[in-house]
Parts: sequence; structure tokens; C-alpha cells
Amino acid sequence: MIKNIVFDFGNVLIRWDRKNLYSQIFSDPDELHFFLDKVCTLDWNAQMDKGKSFDTSIAERKVIFPKYAEQIQMFKDRWVEMLDGAIQENVEILKYFYNSSEFKTYGLTNWSAETFPIAQNHFDFLNYFEGIIVSGEEKLIKPGKEIYALLLDKFNLIPEECLFIDDSKANIVAAKEMGIQVIHFTEETDVKTELEKLQLI
Repeated sequence: MIKNIVFDFGNVLIRWDRKNLYSQIFSDPDELHFFLDKVCTLDWNAQMDKGKSFDTSIAERKVIFPKYAEQIQMFKDRWVEMLDGAIQENVEILKYFYNSSEFKTYGLTNWSAETFPIAQNHFDFLNYFEGIIVSGEEKLIKPGKEIYALLLDKFNLIPEECLFIDDSKANIVAAKEMGIQVIHFTEETDVKTELEKLQLI
């Protein structure tokens, strides 16, 4: 029986996209693509999600790509512009479970410890959790099994009693291997419909 609903945050509850910022900076689509694909990449960002400091990461990147030093610095200084609001239909689901006496809500997110407080200041629903595991604070990252084990251990959760909602296929696969039930959130996924199938709402 499911008792705990575990939410990923980025692109499940909160829209985040580097293009929100850098499409304002680069007018040439080819240069924008190059910058996001080669300079400020998702793999590079994942280092900060795992606990590496922005200042160290940015300084290292500037050495490799001195031409883009100013734009690389914007990744920290204008980070908030990468946020693009809440995914409201999923926030409403979060609120439903948070206000229910039958379920508890938890967060498991790959997010930098430096920028997570910024998100907390922007989105009050990030207070609607019994507990949150932030990768940058723990220096562990999905889809590594260690961060799922930490979630279960820290909050005394039984895997089979947890349902995890995430937009990453790799993260979903890892959760399933831990015995956690899952919903893979994509553009085609209606989370409410999936929850109805599971008879949770």
C-alpha cells in the first residue's frame, strides 16, 4: 500500500531550462546550441547538483572557454532567470497529498545547495513536505542508488510504500530497482490519471 508520495522538483513541479536565460543572450541559434551543448552543459551543471561550488565550476569553465567568460558567469549571477514558473497541475496534486491524512509527501531532487534556497523563496509549495533530500547538500545524486537509500533511511520509509514521480528515465529505473513504485513524468503524462489508475486519488 502506498503511503508516501515522493516528488522530484525540476521539470516535475518547477520548470527549469537553461534556454530561458541564454536565448536572451545569444541571438544566433547555432551559437546558443553550441554554448548549451559544449560550454554550460547539463553534465557540467550536474557537478554543482552533486555539491561542487558554483565559483569553482565557473572558474574552471572560464579557463576552458575564455571567449564565453561573461556568459559562463551569468550561470550563477542570473541563475534565477532559468526558472520558468510552477507546473501547476502537479503542484495541485502535491497539495492534495500534503493535506491528506493518509499520505506523507517527500522531495528527492538533484539541485545545487547554493541555488535551492532561491527556489524556496520563489515557490511556497516547497514547504509542503515532511522531508526533502537535496543532492547538493548530501553530495549524492540521482540516479545513484545511494541517494535513494538515504531517503529511505533518513525518513524511515519502506520502498514498497513509496511512489516516486520524476521526469528522468534513468532516475525512474533506479527507483524501481530499489523497490519503489514510480510514475515517469513526460510531456504526454497526466499524473492525475496515473494516480487514478493506482487508486490513490
